[in-house]
Amino acid sequence: MGFLVPHHQLAFIFGILGNIVSFLVFLAPVPTFYIIYRKKTAEGYQSIPYMVALSSAMMLLYYGLLKTNASLIISINSIGCAIEIIYLALYILYAPKREKVFTVKWVILFNLGGFCLIMILANLFPGRSKRVTVMGWICAVYNVAVFASPLSIMRHVIRTKSVEHMPFFLSLFLTLCATMWFFYGIFVKDFFIALPNVLGFLFGIVQMILYVIYKNANKDAEKTEKQQNGDMELKLSSVGDVNPCLPETQLEIKEIRIIIAEKPVESEKNNG
Repeated sequence: MGFLVPHHQLAFIFGILGNIVSFLVFLAPVPTFYIIYRKKTAEGYQSIPYMVALSSAMMLLYYGLLKTNASLIISINSIGCAIEIIYLALYILYAPKREKVFTVKWVILFNLGGFCLIMILANLFPGRSKRVTVMGWICAVYNVAVFASPLSIMRHVIRTKSVEHMPFFLSLFLTLCATMWFFYGIFVKDFFIALPNVLGFLFGIVQMILYVIYKNANKDAEKTEKQQNGDMELKLSSVGDVNPCLPETQLEIKEIRIIIAEKPVESEKNNG
């Protein structure tokens, strides 16, 4: 049995992999903010996803600080907090006035006010272990809600048969992220981390299946539309060949009438 890897080493491996994949997920919005920077406006974009991501990272960071031997949880969520704050700062800088006021208001109420309220609630319980348990339940419930949020996107994909708003690689990385943190939670026996990621893994798999099913739906629809437009143009051109009401045909008819009308005048001059 010497080939078996101890649980603490497996936990470290999956924790490192979870940090790497989570970091890539945190960087996913970079192209969006590059577009915002080039256009110098955030009009048409929403700040809610970044506020939700910041709130999740803040709570997991506090949970990691309450625990012992949770350096891998602390590291990635510290980075996540910094990245999400940068995103929100850029959004507020380039957002129109109305969205700017909305974002600032909800960052104060939701991210700062909500987080302070949770900290006060957790510290009402005596003993470190009870605080860890309370904060673990709060993080687990919140992460379940976050993982369930793609349900609206999946419903939109099924209804529209379009995967435009559900990129495959983002779904893939979210699934990998949930997988890594699930095994990390299992090996360190932290079910507040493991259990929510089961839901994240399942939803990620469903998203990728939907992507495979509907990825060519738009192309097929565009191809059918082009064929229909081509058939319509062909019919119109065929009608134009025989339709005397079209301008070119009317011009030819007028020319024929003028020639017929001019011929008798020439014959009368000859007789004169």
